[in-house]
Amino acid sequence: MVYVTLAGAILSEVLATTAMKYSDGFSKLWPSVYTAAGYLLAFFLLAQTLKSMSVGTAYAIWAGAGTALIAAIGMVFLGESATALKILGVLLVIGGVVVLNLDGAH
Repeated sequence: MVYVTLAGAILSEVLATTAMKYSDGFSKLWPSVYTAAGYLLAFFLLAQTLKSMSVGTAYAIWAGAGTALIAAIGMVFLGESATALKILGVLLVIGGVVVLNLDGAH
């Protein structure tokens, strides 16, 4: 169940970050509202996750998955460049998360 909660936190954060892109510097109401609500939900779910998962493990997964997903969204949906170097960087982030989690979630 802890991984489901963490996945919800990651998804909320990714959706909030995507909405922030459309908020035009918080000048558009609804994308700004979605950004704030998404981050509030994300931090609430992350806090629930930390009740039963170590902070290092949770944050490594949170940061790595969030970074990889946002980079992919940018490249696939928002017209950002998808260079070999960027893709390598995303793969290195994912690899770093895997290495950090080799000890398991305690």
